[in-house]
Amino acid sequence: MIIRSVSRLLLGLLVVLSGCSTSPKEELLACVSVARDGFRPVAETRDLRFEGKVQEDTARCRGGEKAVAYRDTPWVDWQHYWAAGDASTLSQITHGGRHLGPNGRGIDGALLDLEYQRVELIKFNLFDNSGTYADYVRGRDGVHGAALKVWPQMRLAVDDPYYAAVGGEGTQLCEGELIRFRTLTGICNDIKNPLMGSSGTLFARNVEFETAFPDLGKTELVRNRHGDRLGLFKPDPQVISRKLFTRAQSKPDKCHDGMGLADHDPTAHCDYQKAPFFNVLAAFWIQFMTHDWFSHLHEGRNADAMMAVGCTTQRVANEERALTPQQIAELGCRPGDRMDKGMIAQTDEPPTFTAHGKTYLGRAHQTTANNVTAWWDASQLYGYNEISRQRVKRDPSDPAKLRVRSVGARAGAGEQQGYLPLFAAADPIHPQWTGQEATAFPDNWSIGLSFYHNLFAREHNLFVDAFRRQAAQTPQADSGLRNPARPDAVIAYQDVSDDELFEVARLVVAAEIAKIHTIEWTPQLLYDEPLYKGMNANWNGLFENSKLVGAALEKVVVNSFGKADDAKKANQWYSVFASGPGIIGLGSHVYQDDAILSGYDPDKTDLWRLDNPDHVNGGVNHFGSPFNFPEEFVTVYRLHPLVPDLLEYREWNRDPNRIQAKVPVVETVRGQATQVMADGGLANWALSMGRQRLGLLTLKNHPHFLQNLHLPRLDSDTGQIDVAALDIIRDRERGVPRFNEFRRQYGLRQLTSFDDFIDPRLPMNSPQRVEQQRLATLLRDVYGQHRCDAAKVITRAQRNPDGSLITDCLGHPDGSVVDNIEDVDTVVGWLAEFPRPHGFAISETQFQVFILNASRRLFSDRFFTSSFRPEFYSYLGIDWVNNNGPDGKVMERGRPNGHETEVSPLKRVLLRTTPELAPELEYVVNAFDPWARDRGAYYSLAWTPRPGAENDAAFSQP
Repeated sequence: MIIRSVSRLLLGLLVVLSGCSTSPKEELLACVSVARDGFRPVAETRDLRFEGKVQEDTARCRGGEKAVAYRDTPWVDWQHYWAAGDASTLSQITHGGRHLGPNGRGIDGALLDLEYQRVELIKFNLFDNSGTYADYVRGRDGVHGAALKVWPQMRLAVDDPYYAAVGGEGTQLCEGELIRFRTLTGICNDIKNPLMGSSGTLFARNVEFETAFPDLGKTELVRNRHGDRLGLFKPDPQVISRKLFTRAQSKPDKCHDGMGLADHDPTAHCDYQKAPFFNVLAAFWIQFMTHDWFSHLHEGRNADAMMAVGCTTQRVANEERALTPQQIAELGCRPGDRMDKGMIAQTDEPPTFTAHGKTYLGRAHQTTANNVTAWWDASQLYGYNEISRQRVKRDPSDPAKLRVRSVGARAGAGEQQGYLPLFAAADPIHPQWTGQEATAFPDNWSIGLSFYHNLFAREHNLFVDAFRRQAAQTPQADSGLRNPARPDAVIAYQDVSDDELFEVARLVVAAEIAKIHTIEWTPQLLYDEPLYKGMNANWNGLFENSKLVGAALEKVVVNSFGKADDAKKANQWYSVFASGPGIIGLGSHVYQDDAILSGYDPDKTDLWRLDNPDHVNGGVNHFGSPFNFPEEFVTVYRLHPLVPDLLEYREWNRDPNRIQAKVPVVETVRGQATQVMADGGLANWALSMGRQRLGLLTLKNHPHFLQNLHLPRLDSDTGQIDVAALDIIRDRERGVPRFNEFRRQYGLRQLTSFDDFIDPRLPMNSPQRVEQQRLATLLRDVYGQHRCDAAKVITRAQRNPDGSLITDCLGHPDGSVVDNIEDVDTVVGWLAEFPRPHGFAISETQFQVFILNASRRLFSDRFFTSSFRPEFYSYLGIDWVNNNGPDGKVMERGRPNGHETEVSPLKRVLLRTTPELAPELEYVVNAFDPWARDRGAYYSLAWTPRPGAENDAAFSQP
């Protein structure tokens, strides 16, 4: 009925537009066809899934002839829809209203494509390594695998200190103090699966187990795909780094391999390709995030054994040959580099099981452990095990606070809030961490980490101060907090202990961080309208201001799916319906009419109870597979090109437009970072990193200093390591599939040649296209070619567009010489993806991994869903997170990109912790957009100064 109604409306619009140009009529005819045919079905098998490619009528309806023109490329179609780019992509046709006009069709179509991808990613890409996969495939006790919610593998072991507290040998259920706050090791987030996501649990996978570890050549498909061309050092990782990653320098005497000039002379210059819409704060933000999410290291160390890291061979005339001393010198690589091997948890043969007439692996050929919690719990600040918690310093005068110290007598109102103390001699640290600020996760310390750790230490303490003020004003008032041991007893503000308040502040800070990442960092990383709406839907819902539509979707989600006869299909559509109310707070209100995912309604009686486990845990959904980050998620966060070699230091009270110094990043690491922060101050470094553009994620753009990084702890001839080469080695050690199969596994169309990396939208002889052609040739030189055999099937994850099986020839004639596109390392491949959606700082391949995991880590965490309530956060804490601070919602002036916009959460944090930056932040809408850039019209990427920044020297640079 809805489809027929839409068809009639579109036909009516066609009549109205009959006097207009032919293009709108053709588009509307296409729309009628799309509406008549209805929604495409969700794929039943992975080889038939949606690849981000639509039918011709669909493309024409949503994007006109431009969208149709690029359907034959491997890249997703939605990037060519109406309104999916900057102002040039907006249609001037306004007939049809908000959703049926061209711009509405384009945005809605893009969101629909993205949701189809998420649904199928949930369906096809969850592979848990901890022993649950057989139940996921076969089901258990009559329950379909995708609907399972409890797993015996997620029980606490008998030697766990909380084994008895959760039930011991019987049914395990977290209760009491274990469910009040985030636990140190991450246990009891899911109260029915205590072990899930805790420190030391195994990384998952997002690719079929058989496809992981292609270097081992375990299956016929892998051998057909790669022959004997792969190995830990094949192709040579240092050669890849030097040929494909090195930044070219126009003034090498001004750069000095990233070391700049003496005395931090501001005339120093290191070339790097810059992103005009993303700043250095954003680069260090992601380092700050990954320290919370995952770590393969144990206390900063890998395995004990050392290994070589390449610089031994290269491909010449399509053959691997040993490097000569002259070639080594020309490349600048180092055969003497050594690095510790990666830690592997399991190397024995994986178990197998049979289901549906097929034999499956029970886990990957090898596994690795995540040595921090997998939750978004700010564990880098607060700790993830007993050793790390010993590094967290609390204020002896107010134990609810983090300890801070005064540093000098610098100007600025924020300075009185202090800085984190330094490690003491008795702290459990490695010698290389000496001189750093004391914090739970001190490894790979940088000026950016120093900045964010100090920033959120101040924010933690500001929340405690606000809570203390409220307690002083209304000591007997209800704080909102409750103790599960006495769930009906009101806890007044005056009765909240120091330890309780410390943990509440942690909950609030962790939620703020998650919100900043979801609705501020990511929409600037993916700077266009579909992703602005999509990421805000994860947090607030697509229908934040439409109670009717939102309420209809809320009715359907958790309880309905739990009762559905076909749980597999229900789980597929869970993420779609959850986009109505948003993920945050799902299940945190329970009403008589059984709408477990209803948003707050003051006119209804909320039945949610702290002593009901199904209420406490009711909003989470793991989609049948226990949550942990997959190895593939780790690899797409290899973002080192974001970092410049030199930081442009500025001072807020000495003309912010002037670059005072250019400081080598390599001089702002480890203990030097702490000293540089003390010398410059939080506000000056916020200004400096806020104004400077970060680097594009592309080939030939890695920092020089990372290719030549000195690590004193290494026992090698050089004492150095090429971090870019090490990224490649770590992916190979951990079994990440090579690029083309990686794309197929994630439901993206394969490439058939290195020339597919060239952006087809570029004019034929443009300088950008010529450079991309040069880089495609360079990829061919590094990875080589081979004569193909069409009898060799290389994958079951995807089919050719005509439905045939994909072979070694990738659609080329049998016996052709084809590019070794199958051998390209994943990190190389996505850096080479030149065709990208508008405003994407990352590739579409990386983004596909985000689509699944960015929302899943919210769906799985009860502190963001059914336990996002005052009983855990306090009334003040819930308001603080929802309103971006204690003073209620504050709105930006105007309508940035056409939206009424709240002052962003990180901007509010900065205004509280560095109030001296208020004049600078007045013009900032998103704290990760370069602060002096004029955001211009609709999603403009132009590098032009805002009013008052015309004299900033950065705008004289390309």
